[in-house]
Amino acid sequence: MSTARTENPVILGLPNQNGQLRGTINNGNSQPAPTTNALNVILLVNNNSGLHRPGDDWKKNLKLPPKDMRMKTSDVTATKGNEFEDYCLKRELLMGIFEMGWEKPSPIQEESIPIALSGRDILARAKNGTGKSGAYLIPLLERIDLKKDCIQALVIVPTRELALQVSQICIQVSKHMGGVKVMATTGGTNLRDDIMRLDETVHVVIATPGRILDLIKKGVAKVGQVQMIVLDEADKLLSQDFVVMMEEILGFLPKQRQILLYSATFPLSVQKFMNSHLQKPYEINLMEELTLKGVTQYYAYVTERQKVHCLNTLFSRLQINQSIIFCNSSQRVELLAKKISQLGYSCFYIHAKMRQEHRNRVFHDFRNGLCRNLVCTDLFTRGIDIQAVNVVINFDFPKLGETYLHRIGRSGRFGHLGLAINLITYDDRFNLKGIEEQLGTEIKPIPGIIDKSLYVAEYHSESGEEVKP
Repeated sequence: MSTARTENPVILGLPNQNGQLRGTINNGNSQPAPTTNALNVILLVNNNSGLHRPGDDWKKNLKLPPKDMRMKTSDVTATKGNEFEDYCLKRELLMGIFEMGWEKPSPIQEESIPIALSGRDILARAKNGTGKSGAYLIPLLERIDLKKDCIQALVIVPTRELALQVSQICIQVSKHMGGVKVMATTGGTNLRDDIMRLDETVHVVIATPGRILDLIKKGVAKVGQVQMIVLDEADKLLSQDFVVMMEEILGFLPKQRQILLYSATFPLSVQKFMNSHLQKPYEINLMEELTLKGVTQYYAYVTERQKVHCLNTLFSRLQINQSIIFCNSSQRVELLAKKISQLGYSCFYIHAKMRQEHRNRVFHDFRNGLCRNLVCTDLFTRGIDIQAVNVVINFDFPKLGETYLHRIGRSGRFGHLGLAINLITYDDRFNLKGIEEQLGTEIKPIPGIIDKSLYVAEYHSESGEEVKP
């Protein structure tokens, strides 16, 4: 299980808008930073007996991560019992899948992979943190033809951090496939670097809408042979912020292409897009209930002036592995991060007004366990997967049920346990009631003592039985 890393207790001021504040924390071990240069790993893998051959027991030679013994909820365990080998995938792809620690397909992967491999359009609705990235990346990589030196697949995502995350997963899963070229391109980075990169072979592009549209219009990103386009977090991509760009991007693609839409929520904008562009899509709905089963939700009724004191109390009483704390504005993010560091806790912060290199550094360092607490805006609600996060705190309560759903989905990733705590003021009371009704969920008053078995993995075995400390 990944945990945050030990560091010497220090307190620093607000350093050059880079989002990293240090205080005193008690942490565990860190994991090495994910590599981003694993594109050209060759298929043949050395081992004690020589090279892999078709008859070898290839599974014995895989470098598997430690088995995750944490309890998982039915959001990811209620499967049909399929195995990844059942889908007739290339062995080299299977090697990457297993080395990611993906043992068996989750429900969304079981539903998606065979349909996507058949070439059919998909409209998939599944909860945050249940394996959507694997559901589209596995069939996408299986269908890449390495003999063709062209862009064959596009993955469009709404945020730069999500683009980096998805590209790293894609690189790692494909590392044994003999040269699949993956490229991430987002706003806020050097356009010249992207142009030079596209002058070489690229098979898969993972991008934010504005940047990839710019590259297409400049004639640099040649998308005439793209066979698959994925819209991850499709509800956001088809909102007013991006829908015009998405329509333009599709206009440059071949008429015969496969479209995969994935999201936790599907408003009317998605339905309209589907009717215009998808051909008899296969619809998947794994959202009988909206909130994750493993996330316990509480509220604390406070005044605005009591919020920081309440947060300090939570830090002292909860067993936090890593936490994400949401505010409703960039200014409040920075002010709260400074307060947290003054209280003596290690704290990073991230918001959309920061320089991109600083955002990248904060995202990279937090997911690798260099800090226990991250304060952020809703920039960080979309698809960001950090397994070590077990507590989400809404310092400012959101107005929309959709925002709330995506925020609390940062904990309880892939069926694990998590805790969501909401600081509610008098002005938030109607929003609280409305979100409960909209999502069909119950947000309970916070008890004096929160049972650790609700959100701390060490208190559970894989079978789900509570482990006595």
